[in-house]
Amino acid sequence: MRIGIDFDNTIACYDGVFHAAALERGLIPAELGHDKNSVRDHLNGAGRNDDFTELQGYIYGARMDLVAPYPGFAGFVAAARKAGHELFIVSHKTRYPILGPKYDMHAAARGFLSAHSLMGEGTLQIDPSCVFFELTKEEKIARAAVTRCEIFIDDLPEIFTMPGFPDGMRRILFDPANQFARVAENMGNLHRRLSWAVITADLNHERV
Repeated sequence: MRIGIDFDNTIACYDGVFHAAALERGLIPAELGHDKNSVRDHLNGAGRNDDFTELQGYIYGARMDLVAPYPGFAGFVAAARKAGHELFIVSHKTRYPILGPKYDMHAAARGFLSAHSLMGEGTLQIDPSCVFFELTKEEKIARAAVTRCEIFIDDLPEIFTMPGFPDGMRRILFDPANQFARVAENMGNLHRRLSWAVITADLNHERV
């Protein structure tokens, strides 16, 4: 089976990372909420939109060391590869930040995957030739179609409804914050999962 997987907020978990990086740069008070939206709203509310934009580039380009894979993802990769499934990472992000230093964010994402032993030449890793970072959502959808995956896993519901998304590809919505229950109910043929442990269990029981 060929399985496609998004990267940001599907593999890479940014919980607490924006707060830590913003605090490190002196952009926010320590008592601010630790979620990304709290940091964004604080900076935008103070008219410092550019500071938040630059912060994103800093994290995605220079501080991926603050980021961890979602719990259970490494186990999913090992289980899927052991079962003989082909795994593809198909994601979208600009290559360089809009503001600030020109970090190569594609290279940083690949470095993250290698650092966590998720990508490599090992039999229980994702083949580097199967990792794709496209510049736009449209290019991501086109790449997903080219991979001929039977399954695609993403944290953004709108990806599954974009023009060009393959009709026959099974859609799994990764929803660890449990925020898209109503959205999923209104979208036919969408399978919502709250964790990689559940997705792995589905895989092991051939329910994916």
